[in-house]
Amino acid sequence: MNRAGRAGKGGRASIIGLGVASACLALTLSGTAQQTVPFEGGAPIAPAGFEPQPIPAEAIEYDTAEVMRIRVVPVARGLVNPWSLAFLPDGTLLVTEKEGRLRIIRDGVLDPKPVPGVPAVRVQGRSGLLDVVLHPQFAANRFIYFTYLKPVGGERQAVLTVARGRFDGSAITDLADIFSCGVGVSGPSRLAWGRDGKLYMTTPSSGNGSSSQDPNSYSGKVLRLNDDGTVPADNPFAGRAGHKPEIYTIGHRNALGLAAHPVTGAMWQSEMGPNGGDEINILKPGANYGWPIVSLGRTYPGPWQSPVFSKEGMESPVVYWTPSISLSGMTFYTGQKLRKWTGDIFVGGQRTGEIPGTGHLERVLVNEKLEELRRESLLVPLRMRIRDVRQGPDELLYVLVDHENGGVLRIEPSATQQKPTTSSARPPR
Repeated sequence: MNRAGRAGKGGRASIIGLGVASACLALTLSGTAQQTVPFEGGAPIAPAGFEPQPIPAEAIEYDTAEVMRIRVVPVARGLVNPWSLAFLPDGTLLVTEKEGRLRIIRDGVLDPKPVPGVPAVRVQGRSGLLDVVLHPQFAANRFIYFTYLKPVGGERQAVLTVARGRFDGSAITDLADIFSCGVGVSGPSRLAWGRDGKLYMTTPSSGNGSSSQDPNSYSGKVLRLNDDGTVPADNPFAGRAGHKPEIYTIGHRNALGLAAHPVTGAMWQSEMGPNGGDEINILKPGANYGWPIVSLGRTYPGPWQSPVFSKEGMESPVVYWTPSISLSGMTFYTGQKLRKWTGDIFVGGQRTGEIPGTGHLERVLVNEKLEELRRESLLVPLRMRIRDVRQGPDELLYVLVDHENGGVLRIEPSATQQKPTTSSARPPR
């Protein structure tokens, strides 16, 4: 009895001692980083990361989560920092390169000569010649559209601009700027056609992001334009004092993905957060998406971007990522050749968790209410920066790899399918 009592007292003493030691350790670590991290410009300097794999010389096969084996086929190599891709009616691929070149890939062969007639660009960081899209009636009018950074003023000044020209299959003619964001807006941008025949355009946030909330600034917005760059009469802010009439939605950071939902017709947008907080939004006319007031991400030094993750009067994302995958291009898969993926969302990822060399392709499955059910990371072993993803007229997926020796990959079903694995709706106990 006494021995048991002594053991009990000793046990309590040990627990108390452990608690004191833990408290002392907590005090010792309080306010001290686990390791010293070098900073530059208010952000931690990224580690060396991993070297991306080269564009494969031969097709590679992978098993995927939906019991579907895929082949990843190299379509073209030797593209220098490609940014966007588009398909001509005959399946020929057009690819923009950041430095200001438009390239043609015919029957899997990259034409060594760039297409003449593209706009002259100013390269800033990873921006220069950006998106390329064809007019919905391209077969009749031959119109082709670009977003690009137009050189203006001093050595480092550029303005985000939309240009339109005609493409005859070998050159661009009649090129003219149809819309400019003006001085102060310079960075990445996507274009997409809505079911309403209007041209939607993303613009980057600038500075501390406050301009994203300013309705009299083009910064951090999604714009809606007629096909000639003019303002649609039914835009949500058209005719309203103190508001840019081209604005469709406000409160965005840097949006590098834009696509119309194949069923609802609503415009969906993928947007980079800071350190975390990447998101996919469903755009509603006149709505506010919160940046920089509301975010699910952290600032680069570490603290949360905002004290709240949602706020009345601001739209919440339908999908978000923490850690960030550095979202880029986005598409909905509507084909049948990759039938396990029909209806899924695909987005490019340039790096994961702020580690270079960790880019991949992400697949997101949603239900009939457009609520996320699950997601899958694809092409992870390649460690490639995925800049864009599009569905081709052949109902296969095409992925654009953004490297100095980048290229295009095609995802198709394998002739050899993986065997289904047994699973249970209830996790093991």
